[in-house]
Amino acid sequence: MDVINHSLYKKVSVLLVLLLSLTTINAQDKKLELEDLKKSALEYSNHIKNGNLRAEKAEVARQEAYSKYFPEVEATGLALYGFNDLIPPIPQTLPNGIDNIYSIGATATQAIYAGGKIRLANQLAQVQLESRKLGTEETMDSVVLATETKFWQLINIQEQQKVVRASKTYLNNLLKQQEDLLDAGLISKNQLLQVKVEKSGLLLRENELSNQRKIALLDLVLYAGISYDTTLVASKKSNIEIASPHLTYKNPELDIKNNTMYRLLEKQVEVAHLQVENEKANLLPQIGVGLNASKFDSFNNDLGIDIQPIAFGTITIPISAWWGGEKKQIRQSKIEVEIAENKLKDGKDQLTVGIMKSWYDLLNAYKQIQYSKDKLLYATENLETQRDYYDSGLTNLTDLLDAQQSKEEAEASVVNAFANYEQKEAVYLYRTHQLEIPTIKNN
Repeated sequence: MDVINHSLYKKVSVLLVLLLSLTTINAQDKKLELEDLKKSALEYSNHIKNGNLRAEKAEVARQEAYSKYFPEVEATGLALYGFNDLIPPIPQTLPNGIDNIYSIGATATQAIYAGGKIRLANQLAQVQLESRKLGTEETMDSVVLATETKFWQLINIQEQQKVVRASKTYLNNLLKQQEDLLDAGLISKNQLLQVKVEKSGLLLRENELSNQRKIALLDLVLYAGISYDTTLVASKKSNIEIASPHLTYKNPELDIKNNTMYRLLEKQVEVAHLQVENEKANLLPQIGVGLNASKFDSFNNDLGIDIQPIAFGTITIPISAWWGGEKKQIRQSKIEVEIAENKLKDGKDQLTVGIMKSWYDLLNAYKQIQYSKDKLLYATENLETQRDYYDSGLTNLTDLLDAQQSKEEAEASVVNAFANYEQKEAVYLYRTHQLEIPTIKNN
């Protein structure tokens, strides 16, 4: 019987080990890595998809503008049937008359000079294409920034939950001690109730954090296009040591000429200048040449008319445009140039201020880490001291609970400081156009 029980015990043990292994594997599969989230968000983002579609549309428009360099060719056909003769009979020449006629022809025209409008149309199409590509690039930066921000918000809440769990363990041990002391008649019931009140507040905080985590997780996975699962856990490297921003980046990067937003503003100025040139082209003459070949005949009568090729040339001079609406449109376009240039200057100033603000925010976030670490060190030492004093009867329970709460707040401030630094660093890299964009499938 003992042998059977021992064998059964071994089988159950093996089964439990296998189940624990599978549970561990599943837990690992449910980890959320930041780099994977970035790639998923970039692939899922509808903003990026629309940006790619706009770039594709701009490319088609550029091809359309380029086609204007080539001749335009069109074919025409005409057929007429008269219930009475269209041409009455002519003795000896046309005895039967003609009741139908047809005409077919083809015309090719080539613009020789159009005031530069063809060239300008191609330049405008090219600038629009470049702007669309820059817009997509800016959208990708924004998606990566938003993903990082949401990720570190979730990390922050998860770490806060760890702090609460540690405090809960501490209070449970303290509560057990108080119950033993109360049973021994060494303390009053009031001290036991103090610990219970403290624990109730902690349980409320634990419930709030649990709900906050669910919302933060939902926000992150929906943004990244991942199925929502409450068991998903954001994963980060443990024991992260953050170096001073002065050592990592030395000086704030103020060269904004490579900044995507600045380059987009430059493209707007470039487009405004091209629009002025395009309006001026409306005042210039347009010259073109062409060739037409046509045939005129009847279906049941051979009129003997062969295909007749004709070459022609055209010149159009817009005389009234010099005092009409076209002249006023040039002035309107010049005003748009001034507006675009002013926007560029304002944008440059705003980008510079934004970069400097993000730099000082990063420095402050680093200082916050240092101060919060010091605060935690002092709070931990104070709690240990108060616990020794309390166990020795040199202080009261209120002081011990205050010390424990101070340590919990200090731990929370360290967690907040690290998450805040990661977010501020992402903002700084975004504003200085240094964010690393992962390679995705549809890139």
